[in-house]
Amino acid sequence: MRLIIAEKPSLARAIADALPGAPRKQEGAIAVGDTTVTWCLGHLLEQAPPDAYDPALKQWRLDTLPILPDRWKLTPRPKARGQLATIRKLLKAAREVVHAGDPDREGQLLVQEVIEYLGWKGEVSRLLISDLNRPAVQRALSRLEDNRHHQPLYRAAESRSRADWLYGINLTRAWTLTGRQAGHDGVLSVGRVQTPVLGLVVRRDADIRHFEPRPFFVLWADLRVAGGQLRAWWAPGEGHPLDDQGRLLNRQPAADLAERLPGADGRLVALETQEKRQAAPLPYSLSALQVDAARRYGISAKVVLDTCQALYERHQLITYPRSDCRYLPEEHFAAARGTLESACRDDDTLRGWLAGADFARRSRAWNDGKVGAHHALAPTGRPADTARLTATEANVFRLIARNVLAQFYPPLATRDVKAAFSILDESFRARGQEILDPGWKPLFTTRDDAPPLPPLSEGEGCRVEDVGVEDRETRPPEPFNDASLIKAMMNIGRYVDDPAVKRTLRDHDGLGTEATRASILETLIDRGYLVRQGKALRATRLGSALIASLPEAVSRPERTALWEQRLGAIAEDDAPPAPFLASLVADLRTLLAAADAGRLRQALHGAEGVEAQPPGRTSRRRGPKRATTGSKRRAPRRKESR
Repeated sequence: MRLIIAEKPSLARAIADALPGAPRKQEGAIAVGDTTVTWCLGHLLEQAPPDAYDPALKQWRLDTLPILPDRWKLTPRPKARGQLATIRKLLKAAREVVHAGDPDREGQLLVQEVIEYLGWKGEVSRLLISDLNRPAVQRALSRLEDNRHHQPLYRAAESRSRADWLYGINLTRAWTLTGRQAGHDGVLSVGRVQTPVLGLVVRRDADIRHFEPRPFFVLWADLRVAGGQLRAWWAPGEGHPLDDQGRLLNRQPAADLAERLPGADGRLVALETQEKRQAAPLPYSLSALQVDAARRYGISAKVVLDTCQALYERHQLITYPRSDCRYLPEEHFAAARGTLESACRDDDTLRGWLAGADFARRSRAWNDGKVGAHHALAPTGRPADTARLTATEANVFRLIARNVLAQFYPPLATRDVKAAFSILDESFRARGQEILDPGWKPLFTTRDDAPPLPPLSEGEGCRVEDVGVEDRETRPPEPFNDASLIKAMMNIGRYVDDPAVKRTLRDHDGLGTEATRASILETLIDRGYLVRQGKALRATRLGSALIASLPEAVSRPERTALWEQRLGAIAEDDAPPAPFLASLVADLRTLLAAADAGRLRQALHGAEGVEAQPPGRTSRRRGPKRATTGSKRRAPRRKESR
């Protein structure tokens, strides 16, 4: 028997459907001829807890840190034992094994660690599938590779998993025990990803709290020109008190000029016209969908993910949702019309959008070179009976279908106009936009653009008909919400200064992954570090205190970039993992030495933030009663890493 082990059931079904013969369902597998296709359910294994290496490590003690396994161990996840037993049984009957994990770092790890854990000693082939379309799967089955060619990718993923364990276990224990000494009764969880995300919110909240509004002043003038009327804004010169954004800080110059302007004549001294064509927004990745759904409907990232899973698994209306890609396979273009017509036929809104689509138009979204382990979210072609969906499911499905339909609309064509006037030897500016072809824009709800200006010609005269001075005030930054925090995680490079670090973070999709970003937000809320206030996400006093007590490097995203550089060298250049892990251990020793009960006590007493009781289990599960070296109180059972 040839055994193919897929990463997930949906991939296993696609492989079975592409094999010649009639599929026969079995317990945890599908048999087709002499081939059996089974699957993992995400990670079936996880890093073993510290007490798997030494029972004494079940007690949390400062004198046992850092915990550094000599030989790494994996343990089955609680809900995975049944499927793991199925794979074990199938392996015993197999003559050939095919690894069908996703074609990325985590996909390589997820299946290969199961194969090795269950003791398979034979050869392993590698099946690489990024498109679940049947012809694409059939082509992939015809060109299997030797799995040994992918060992660098596996070693990089394995190193990442071990590094996250070392980092999370040791720092969480250190800060929890130090917290006990400082009077905090609970777990202080630290992780490579969650803690920098918390740091973003804590720093944003601090910027808001400490923001001091400053007044500034603007002057506008309504001008009569040959073609009609427009509003222009005074651009004060450098002789006036201005801030770094060119805003006027003293009202008097604007008031003095306003008195002289009514009835004054001027001239259009510069006219700039630019025609632009803007392509439709690309189909969604999961994170991009989470951002738009939060903005439009106010739903959390976790709800969007859960909704997508329901649309994918229960209703079978969309393709695999946990994708970081915004492009579609070129092969899907030919079938797009039939797919979308079928998907949209039972919904009035979608039928209206479908009517305007030109399926002869080909956008930049169809690009095999941009498709990675998964392609963008898209309808499967199954008719969407929105009466059988919840309101949230229907709204999310329409967003996904809309962004694919938009690929068959013309670009948005605009004419942008900038005009500069000279009046009483002062400069006034106006700008407007004319929509030449709305293209895809009617499918989207977007903010209003600048209205068009009347017809203008350089050198023509103007006269001031009305004038006004407005008193304004600088505003603090907006607090993070689900949409803006997910977007910040996607574009985390904006929050660092080093150009090389920015580039690495951009190249590796930011902080967290499509599959983990929503759960990171919920984890921070569950642990009492963040709370929701309306749509806003705010740091609690506990979350602020934790960030204040940690070395700054722990709460910033640069570490992820540095790790990715080292992991990239392992995956792409076959660099050995040992130096990376050795460097991490040295770094850990420095960080552990910074755990200070006095600093943490001061942070806990002086922290600013939202008052909130850690909800659910976080407030009930307790850490060790004492944080001294000899404490015998049983440690908290919460997960320590990440």
